Amino acid sequence: MEQKTFQDLNLSEEILKALEKKGYGYPTRIQEEAIPPLLEWKDVIAKAPTGTGKTFAFGIPMIEHIDPESDALQGLILAPTRELAIQICDELRSLLAFYKNIRVAVLYGGQKIDVQLKALKRNPQIVVATPGRLMDHYNRHTVRFDQIHTVVLDEADRMLDMGFFKDVTKILDKIKNKKCLGLFSATISQEVMTVSWMYQRDEVEITVKPQAESRPDIEQFSIVVPALAKEEATLHLLRTMGWERVIIFCNTKHMCQRLSDDLRRAGIDADCIHGDIRQATREKTMATFRQGKLPVLIATDVASRGIDVDDVDCVINYDVPEENEYYIHRIGRTGRARKKGVAFSVIGNFPEKAKLDEIAKYSHFAIKPMTFDGDGNLIPEEVKEPVKSRRRFR
Repeated sequence: MEQKTFQDLNLSEEILKALEKKGYGYPTRIQEEAIPPLLEWKDVIAKAPTGTGKTFAFGIPMIEHIDPESDALQGLILAPTRELAIQICDELRSLLAFYKNIRVAVLYGGQKIDVQLKALKRNPQIVVATPGRLMDHYNRHTVRFDQIHTVVLDEADRMLDMGFFKDVTKILDKIKNKKCLGLFSATISQEVMTVSWMYQRDEVEITVKPQAESRPDIEQFSIVVPALAKEEATLHLLRTMGWERVIIFCNTKHMCQRLSDDLRRAGIDADCIHGDIRQATREKTMATFRQGKLPVLIATDVASRGIDVDDVDCVINYDVPEENEYYIHRIGRTGRARKKGVAFSVIGNFPEKAKLDEIAKYSHFAIKPMTFDGDGNLIPEEVKEPVKSRRRFR
């Protein structure tokens, strides 16, 4: 079957020019399947892995539905974290490069309310928001829901799992003139099903399986080192592998900060984002990383939501994540846009090795064990066969 182009989806000239400028000629599977029903004002519930192009899948139809002559708020996107909300807003603005009168605002906790009030005074037709801060604006009467016709919940599973269920349903209850609702999620949890049942009608169901076409092409490796040698091993990888853009994940804010400070002292151009860093500083660090001016970004899992950079050369798990899902989200930051990615997990003790083995089994990933030879070169580790005990017969 011949692959569709964006022209085949009956999109406006402005959107096609923006996609061409970004170098996109062919829609991903989720875009090909979600854009047509959303353009027809149908409800959509879509399950698709991270990195498959979900933002454009709902962002393009939402922009096509906006009446630029009206200053009313017409489209709403809810996201679980401030990082993801900012990322979605940036993506939408790139799609609006050839539109003159469509404005987007982003609302999230942690940013001064005055900045957001200023943005709302410019009458954005699309708002991207975290649920808590959106309700805050609604209660202050600084945002109105009466003209909203298109609503999207991105990373719906994560948002509802984070305890936003009441806020989300309260918001949806207040949007009386909604014409279509899109639910986009990596997994369809019970909470997502409940929201679908309560607020969607005759919804179009889309499932994109993490198969060859959408599953990132990522080579995965592990290195076992003594617990106190993890930093040295990480430094060696950064200095010898020739990567231009790397994300390192740590499990805690403390480790994230400590590793960032130590790498900088060792002469590596690195910076970090975690929950204790001021929001404005985190945004500045993220922007520098996106622009390719920061080679090494160190992050915790929570702070990393919404890192959506297409050409990350490698992801390093400095700590093996606590949850299997986190591992998948982490390594999914590389191997995007149909490029090959690399992921390394640096293991310092037996519990970490057991956890990584469990992740590999659960996710059906092949994680190749590597080691350093005497000259510091990375070579495959010889996996010794277990010694079979001989049975003695008497």
